[in-house]
Amino acid sequence: MAVDNSSSAQSKSAAPVSDPGKIRNVVFVGSSGAGKTTVVEGLLLAAGEIGRAGSVAEGTTVTDYEDIEHRTNRSVGLALAPLSFGGVKINVIDSPGYADYLGDLRAGIRGADAAVFVISAVDGISGATRLLWDELARERMPRAILITKLDNPRADYDQVVEDCRAAFGDAVLPMMVPIYRSEAEIGALLDILTGKVVDFSAGGREVRDAQGEEVGKMERNREAFIESLITESGDEDLMEAYLEGGELDGQALKGDLQKAMAAASFFPIMPMAAAGGIGSEELLYLVRDGFPSPVVAEIPEVADPAGKSVEISCDPKGPLVAEVIKTTQDPYVGRISIVRVFSGTLRAESTVHVEGTGGGHQDGPAHSSNERIGTLTSPLGAKQRPVPYAVAGDLAAVARLVGAETGDTVSEPSRPLVAQPWMSPEPMLPVAIKATNSSDEDKLGTGLNRLVSEDPTLRVEHNQETRQTVLWTMGDAHVDVTFQRLADKFGVRVDRIPYRVPLRETFNQKVQAEGRHVKQSGGHGQYAKAQVEIEPLPPGSGFEFVDKVVGGAVPRQFIPSVEKGLRSQMAKGVLAGYPLVDIRATLFDGKAHSVDSSDAAFQMAGAIALREAAKKAGVISLLEPVVTLSILVDDEHVGAIMSDLSSRRGRLTGNESVAGGRTMVKAEVPQYEVTNYATDLRSMSRGTGSFTSEYLGHEPMPPHRAEAVIKEAAEDKK
Repeated sequence: MAVDNSSSAQSKSAAPVSDPGKIRNVVFVGSSGAGKTTVVEGLLLAAGEIGRAGSVAEGTTVTDYEDIEHRTNRSVGLALAPLSFGGVKINVIDSPGYADYLGDLRAGIRGADAAVFVISAVDGISGATRLLWDELARERMPRAILITKLDNPRADYDQVVEDCRAAFGDAVLPMMVPIYRSEAEIGALLDILTGKVVDFSAGGREVRDAQGEEVGKMERNREAFIESLITESGDEDLMEAYLEGGELDGQALKGDLQKAMAAASFFPIMPMAAAGGIGSEELLYLVRDGFPSPVVAEIPEVADPAGKSVEISCDPKGPLVAEVIKTTQDPYVGRISIVRVFSGTLRAESTVHVEGTGGGHQDGPAHSSNERIGTLTSPLGAKQRPVPYAVAGDLAAVARLVGAETGDTVSEPSRPLVAQPWMSPEPMLPVAIKATNSSDEDKLGTGLNRLVSEDPTLRVEHNQETRQTVLWTMGDAHVDVTFQRLADKFGVRVDRIPYRVPLRETFNQKVQAEGRHVKQSGGHGQYAKAQVEIEPLPPGSGFEFVDKVVGGAVPRQFIPSVEKGLRSQMAKGVLAGYPLVDIRATLFDGKAHSVDSSDAAFQMAGAIALREAAKKAGVISLLEPVVTLSILVDDEHVGAIMSDLSSRRGRLTGNESVAGGRTMVKAEVPQYEVTNYATDLRSMSRGTGSFTSEYLGHEPMPPHRAEAVIKEAAEDKK
């Protein structure tokens, strides 16, 4: 805040911090293009952690940071940038803005105690930003708003403030107001909290009293700000002094700001023109003096491996509880894990216990191990600056934590503990792949396993029915990055191939057929005949086998062989290579040979009988999977969503209003029609829609679509 002119440009953020109260963990969130990375660079410059290109500060320039941040965002999805300011260490988490990186965004939120919403004064508030605000509101996470690009001629600070209040509520108020000296040049900032002016007109930064028209503008903004701040903090003494018109104590106001922000009940708005360095230092003061420290921040629930709850606090002397919020493979230093320490002290070159549930995937395998970790570092751009320890509340990068995956808990070997995992978004876009070169197939499996351990939003499925390797991803950008990571890290190039929906086949009518397998050769031959009747069953019935053989036409020991042959052929299909379901097969006659009949011969006869029955039946239906979609969208998009679902052969089953001007639309839709729904919905809803999918059952596919599938299957056989 403007009245504090202390500087810490020469502080070393790589120095270990022993007091959790001297730490602030902040995640920067916002839409792509809002300017988050430029903001982070401005903060690092203001704190003296980096210098302009061509200068030296901590050995890193702005250009270095841009290059590393770009590379990091392609491989990691978020970047950690620690800095020191005014005696406080601030861990800045620069999160990705694309919807495809929601998993990395949530990981960044897990590592932070407060969030800064970066909103472009040119582009305004996106629907995705509103959704994120609502999500963090449910978690009661402290938040501030940073309005950027105020040096653009089209920027309108007052209008964006009004939009923020309309979208986020009355507890959102500007703490600083820009004063322009030309259309796109800010000359000063009114500091509403202190009643002072930060003047940049002379090229530096000068704190002075308000003058001329500034006085009226200050008073107009300050009355609402102070009244709301005191109300939300619950400070009755200060409220009484305010109502009586007395002088307000500046330190008391700072204390109220901390209290109200920690309670997530008051949300200041800050301006910034990062390109000119205006607003960077002011934001650092707000983070230092207004944002909560880890000591007062909420800690995730912790339990022992048996599930018994364990109470912990942000105490460096407490039991060690840390969580891996991100893992990556650096080409120079190997595997690196970014961890947030919630309790105790994590020390370099120590032995720790790792407990996890499969990299954040709810269906992943549990795992645990004891490992000796390598160095701890405080990362910034290309530099990994070693630190001897990280106390409760701090973040650090850990080398050689080989067995840890994103979402795992790190604790003491003598006292294993596990933190309740955060909810990772479910990947909904399936992409079928194959190695470009057959020689890379073994490396592909290894690479995919490594990527899944690093990225909880990536899932690999080896579909036995369609014989495809399928990546479940968050969107097309996620796909591109995954392909690039496979190529860069593991030297494996993959091709995207058409995704096959797992279909089924079934009979439409009753039919009888004979399976005849007779072969003569030197020595024992092969002899088996099986007469079966195939009839359709209701959907979901599966397979029934009935034995109606009389007179020993098929010896007892070979009747199970016929059933086994039928089942084997059902798995392969009889029309387009998809499993055959919902039939009853009745074995009513057959013939055996005393010498040449065998188990294998009657299995073959059973399979042949089913294929012959399919030829006689003439019409075999293809069944396609149908899913139940639950789609959450803003009310304004409901009409378009319903119309689109109808065009996808969907059956609307209802909708219901949800708080916040949203609607849950429910429909039953063939899976074939929604394989790309993750990207289609994002486009239709302007990034605000989300959905879940649940398998409902298989239903007959329309004849014209079935014909196309059968033709494709015939081409594949050729």
